[in-house]
Amino acid sequence: MTFLRTHRTMATVIASVLAYVVIKLLSILPLVNGEPLLNAYYIQLIILVGINIVMTVSLGMVNGFTGQFSIGHAGFMAVGAYTSAMITTVWLHTSTANPWVGYPVFIVAILAGGLLAAAAGYLVGAPSLRLKGDYLAIVTLSANELIRTVIRVTDALGGPRGLGGIPKFTTLEVVFVFAIVSVVLMRNYLFSSHGRSMKAIRDSEIAAESTGINTTRQKVFVFVFSAFFAGVSGGVFAHLLQFIHPDNFSFVKSLEYLIYLYVGGSTSISGAIVGPAIFTLLPELLRGLESWRMVIYPLILILTMIFRTEGIMGLKEFSFILIPQRQRKEVSV
Repeated sequence: MTFLRTHRTMATVIASVLAYVVIKLLSILPLVNGEPLLNAYYIQLIILVGINIVMTVSLGMVNGFTGQFSIGHAGFMAVGAYTSAMITTVWLHTSTANPWVGYPVFIVAILAGGLLAAAAGYLVGAPSLRLKGDYLAIVTLSANELIRTVIRVTDALGGPRGLGGIPKFTTLEVVFVFAIVSVVLMRNYLFSSHGRSMKAIRDSEIAAESTGINTTRQKVFVFVFSAFFAGVSGGVFAHLLQFIHPDNFSFVKSLEYLIYLYVGGSTSISGAIVGPAIFTLLPELLRGLESWRMVIYPLILILTMIFRTEGIMGLKEFSFILIPQRQRKEVSV
């Protein structure tokens, strides 16, 4: 795939770099009683926001832009997490002590996890994407639980005990680069001719077929592409927590990404960024309210879906995300 570099891509990078600089300064400068405003706990939350953004944008490619309904995204995340962790922890025994060796292995490991997740996506998507609506949702949910169960009964992967001792390669810098590259690649794909085919399938699959679009092949490719980014996200996630368990990737995890997507705006990349950014941080910001936070959080979700049925962003995009109409025809895949 080849993509034209536009000034919007540069704007995305610049906006992300500025955000990184601000966060880094707030984590270093002694602003509150001689302590930084952002301690290690808040930095980890921000890292989780970056991972959740990539997961949500990739899910939006299937659910929002192609009009399908997948609810098993965490299963592909699990494939990537366990694959990358096995490579760095069990097979090659890498560590952060020697970053010149460790980080190249880490990059190879998360890409391998992404590729294996893409392969799993193809095995799930090829036969099931001929289905629609509730039937597809049931298949993807079953695939999520199948993957989790296979991991749980496989002793080589840690089984029900989980897999620990994973080196912590995931840092704020790693997640910023990962999130920028992933979102830019998916953004460019969505604004390409293939992206327009996805939207045509979403609006009317019969009309899309009548114009010569191979709808099944297009849906399978998008599903595989989305699963790849979910797998890479899983690898980054595993090397942040340093311990993973099958229960980390249950249906509840998939449901979280569905909430982020539909509350933010399923047909907007910006919505897939805003949703996880707000609703990853919100439970922690409400922690001081103790038990009441579990009342306020779902209440906010309910009110959002009642008064903003199309999501917070709707069809709107941030200016640094949107490719101008005159340049979209120049983006080729």
